[in-house]
Amino acid sequence: MTSPEAPEWSGAVWIGQIDVAELPDPSAGDTVALSDSVGYSRARLLVRRSRAVLGFVELDVTDLPEIGGSVSLDDLLVALAKLPDVPAAVEPLILPTVTVIICTRDRAEQLRGALTSVLAIDYPSFDVVVVDNAGATTETRDLVETEFGDPRVRLVSEPLAGLSRARNTGLLEATGDIVAYTDDDVVVDRHWLRSLVTGFARNEDVTCVTGLVPSGELRTAVQRFFDDRVSWSANLVAREFRLATPPADLPMFPFSVGEYGTGANFALRRDTAIELGGFDTAFGVGTRTGGGEDLDIFTRVLFAGGALVVEPSALVWHRHRADLGALRHQAIGYGTGLGAWLTKVALNPTMMKVAISRAPLAVKRLVSKGGGSLESGDAMSSVPALPVATVSASELSGDVDWAKAVSKVGWIELWSVTKGPWRYLRQRWDGTGLIDPATRHAAARAAARRAA
Repeated sequence: MTSPEAPEWSGAVWIGQIDVAELPDPSAGDTVALSDSVGYSRARLLVRRSRAVLGFVELDVTDLPEIGGSVSLDDLLVALAKLPDVPAAVEPLILPTVTVIICTRDRAEQLRGALTSVLAIDYPSFDVVVVDNAGATTETRDLVETEFGDPRVRLVSEPLAGLSRARNTGLLEATGDIVAYTDDDVVVDRHWLRSLVTGFARNEDVTCVTGLVPSGELRTAVQRFFDDRVSWSANLVAREFRLATPPADLPMFPFSVGEYGTGANFALRRDTAIELGGFDTAFGVGTRTGGGEDLDIFTRVLFAGGALVVEPSALVWHRHRADLGALRHQAIGYGTGLGAWLTKVALNPTMMKVAISRAPLAVKRLVSKGGGSLESGDAMSSVPALPVATVSASELSGDVDWAKAVSKVGWIELWSVTKGPWRYLRQRWDGTGLIDPATRHAAARAAARRAA
């Protein structure tokens, strides 16, 4: 993921990836050069074997006059030897059609990079629906029409603000058997769709697959602070979740925030998504709740009897918020979205029955989010994190005032959770909800005609 700006922090981490089948020949030298690495003190490499993700390694960067930034080949080989062997998933013989859905609003510069990476995907049959959600300008339409004449790309408009509304619009426009969702501030891996489809092939009851969302940029202390405190950027173990078989290591299941992935990288069977009513328009960026739509759809998939698969080989690189103001704004959205989602759970008798048994652990986890922690997974999760120590705000920056400010972010999020219930109820008062039954039936009939 190319960084448009130079590092502004002495601990900046260069991000890249390496395939163990393509390691440099030791006879060619004892270092591995890193492109565009000026100003970076460390390097984080995602290690894979073909599409399989083995893990991450983090190494010191040395500046050499001849080649610029580099890492020691010996140190790299030692680190690689410590990674577990991950078996390659079996790709299905028949690949389903896929519609990729990108929802955006007046962020043409970021959309350009995301859409370019999507069109470079190695997959035989996919199309792309770009949803312009309540745009205040014509920049999204101008970009798509002038720079992306690819017949696989369609632009549709959703005039009412809200990420869930935009995602529902994309769902109803989709023609693929699978709908894959990502954001406009990412770069997707060229094998992304093959890996998502592999997740669906793990079992017939799989209706949702999520993937890995590693940091594509760590040039500021704020980005590193955020990266250390979310679990969905380090979900390295393929897992299958079912309501009928709660995992022993997740006592808060199925309310394990962060363990399932995030809205920047997931896919659903289109027919199942429509049967579920799509996304609840009470949630999401652009509404009062500010988020929570991914938590809601993941839990509804499980309560409907479907399986949710975490497929780490399905990679989407994400650019985290780079400054403190943006981080605070994101924390508020996470908090209100979480509070709103918990309110919906509390008002649903089926979900509430399960939640009551999990309540003590949930409260403990929520309180522990104070003092600097952002959205993360189950408190007792066994999913391995990145092989680097979590750093405190004071360690990230020598500025005491900055350290105090960033450490308050978790408390801002926690306070925002308390605002979620009221905002959720306001959304409900305004008539938000799922896709209405008539529209669902019409979409199902249209799909049947296409299949005939």
